[in-house]
Amino acid sequence: MALKSLGAEHYKAIGLLAVPKRGGKSYDEIAAECGVHVNTLYNWRKDPLFEREYKREIVRASADKLPEIFAAIPQHIIKDGNAALFKTLLQANDMLTDRVEVNAEIKSDKDIDAIKAKLARYRGVSTTEQE
Repeated sequence: MALKSLGAEHYKAIGLLAVPKRGGKSYDEIAAECGVHVNTLYNWRKDPLFEREYKREIVRASADKLPEIFAAIPQHIIKDGNAALFKTLLQANDMLTDRVEVNAEIKSDKDIDAIKAKLARYRGVSTTEQE
């Protein structure tokens, strides 16, 4: 059953889980601190609302480190030749998108006739035989 809203125990769990390496705590320890069974904690991790807030907390906690991270990325790209990291860097700087635009505008019927004639020449068929 999906969560409709998050309570204090959810936010406490999110805060503890979002710490790097969970602050050295196990899932059992985090569940105990939140006053829930460990299976409940695992179920929360599967819930879209909980996961969305968990990811937001990670971003909030690491936002002040982002300039250092982005400054270190080029050295790693050059040293490791990591194409995926390079792509991520370009996307983060709006220098690369997955969007592809194709303009398939046909200017006139003459263009189509010219294409048909060229195709016929390639096939070795005269344009009069084709029609």
